[in-house]
Amino acid sequence: MDNKLEPVVVPVSDVDRCRHFYRALGFRLDLDQTDGNGRRVVQLTHPGSQSSIVLGTGTNSAPPGSARTVLRVPDLEAARAELLARGAAPGPVSCCQDGSDYLTFRDPDGNQWMLVGDVPAR
Repeated sequence: MDNKLEPVVVPVSDVDRCRHFYRALGFRLDLDQTDGNGRRVVQLTHPGSQSSIVLGTGTNSAPPGSARTVLRVPDLEAARAELLARGAAPGPVSCCQDGSDYLTFRDPDGNQWMLVGDVPAR
């Protein structure tokens, strides 16, 4: 079966605030569109990713802050430094049982992102 992950909906309470947050982290703005019924869709793509995230009004019934998303990065320490420089508040680097390192941070609505470092060769 050939699959492709389509945009992931990230439920937010304030679209503009979160759009600004993700743009400050380096996400590319792909779409910001409003229809005549008050529905707004904002699509952003993380650098190097094939899939995007969608913020908006009328896009999802999940409560703001309920998304949990994972990004794999080759250099977790560099990613943490970049997040700090761009205004995010990542937690400390922790270690999984499989030997990979990870950290978490949250957007302004509390949606959680986990950054996972590449597993070291054994």
